[in-house]
Amino acid sequence: MAGEVVVDALPYIDQGYDDPGVREAALAMVEEECRRYRPTKNYLENAGPEPSTAFETPALQREMERVQQRLPIEPLSMKRYELPPPPAGRLGEPTAWTEAVDNSHAQLSHQAIRVLNLELQLEYSSEAWRSYLSILQALVERSQNVHTQLRKQIATVNWERKRSQTASGARLRALRRRWAQLVSDNYRLERAIMQLEIQLEKAKSQASIEGSDAPDMDLEAVKNLPDKLNSETEKEVQKKIEDMFAD
Repeated sequence: MAGEVVVDALPYIDQGYDDPGVREAALAMVEEECRRYRPTKNYLENAGPEPSTAFETPALQREMERVQQRLPIEPLSMKRYELPPPPAGRLGEPTAWTEAVDNSHAQLSHQAIRVLNLELQLEYSSEAWRSYLSILQALVERSQNVHTQLRKQIATVNWERKRSQTASGARLRALRRRWAQLVSDNYRLERAIMQLEIQLEKAKSQASIEGSDAPDMDLEAVKNLPDKLNSETEKEVQKKIEDMFAD
């Protein structure tokens, strides 16, 4: 898959994060990324479509249009709380007075309903509030239980990851030491073979010049050659190999 990132870090066993220069190198990479980033004027062009307006009510849409047009807000209408008499030109009309009386009845009914609501609130609001608080407390406890379970799951995942990485780290270290040992053994074998080939070539040359007894002496030296391979050069190379793959 294009752009796929393979995470191969083992934070529980990896070392070197606190070594000198590591933090500076990371900050240098961040600065380089910041230098290569070129912000555009419309930085939201890749953010996708705008949020849907399906939840906007007509009243909210009208209010948003008013704000965009910088129009003043409409004052609160107090007309329903007023009891105006009929206009001066209709004081003699019975229908005008009927409308005024109906308006007064509506206002009185509205005030009576408000008084009734206040009385109901005084009588039942405390119990309703207690019931609301009990429901709210139950929701809080439920959320806390869910939060506790999630924290336990996170701790379990972290512990399992640490256990897995610790076991993997021990195996990786063992394999690394084994690999270093095999490399060192191969180096000894190659060096021994090289020395044997040199001795054999010398033995053949001496055999052709001195007779048949010299090869036996050289072959005897060749047999003792593996015991003489612990030269200073071989030890230095082996030390370098072990240092490269040390814990």
